[in-house]
Amino acid sequence: MTVWDDLVGQDRVREQLSAAARDADALVTAVSDGRPADPGAQGSKMTHAWLFTGPPGSGRATAARAFAAALQCTSPDRALGGEPGCGFCDGCHTSLIGTHADVQVIRTDLLSIGVKETRDLVRRAQLSPAVGRWQVIVMEDADRLTEGAGNVLLKAVEEPAPRTVWLLCAPSLEDVLPTIRSRCRHLSLSTPPVEAVADVLIRRDGVDPERAHAAARATQGHIGRARRLATDER
Repeated sequence: MTVWDDLVGQDRVREQLSAAARDADALVTAVSDGRPADPGAQGSKMTHAWLFTGPPGSGRATAARAFAAALQCTSPDRALGGEPGCGFCDGCHTSLIGTHADVQVIRTDLLSIGVKETRDLVRRAQLSPAVGRWQVIVMEDADRLTEGAGNVLLKAVEEPAPRTVWLLCAPSLEDVLPTIRSRCRHLSLSTPPVEAVADVLIRRDGVDPERAHAAARATQGHIGRARRLATDER
């Protein structure tokens, strides 16, 4: 199972991220070989800042985490033409479960993300990767940045470290400061079709087809809620 399997009904986004991960892999390989590399180079599908938007249940944070894992993929199959994001190597596995040293996931239950927390993130973003291929910051609630925190983040996005990638998530473009969103590559996710959600519940979670379709319909395509409804007897 690759890291992209959780991107239910998001084929276009998957293709864009997969292409970017391939270019990112080539960039790191070039640096390892002593050649200059620029993540924002013309023609490259890779860039240093991304913005994922979409309604609840569309999987914007899931897409960001999958991309983070693909960026850290260390599968030997890459050298044979395989795509980054195998889902099995140490880089992919630790990124997905949240233990990779160079993948920082920021989420909050508070109403806002303040200046102090953002400054700490920006300082971390200036560091070179400790063990991985990239330093990746996933901010699942970028819409909760205060104006001051947004201004702090702006400088980091404007002047990124060479091997740092920012992955920001928000419900819509309007929820992010114009100065930040203008410096990010935007990916828009949509609510996945009920059939696609039911299919993944059947294939990956072993849910009975009738129950899978009922859960997908009841949750209107919200994959997380559908999985819980279909697998948790409570």
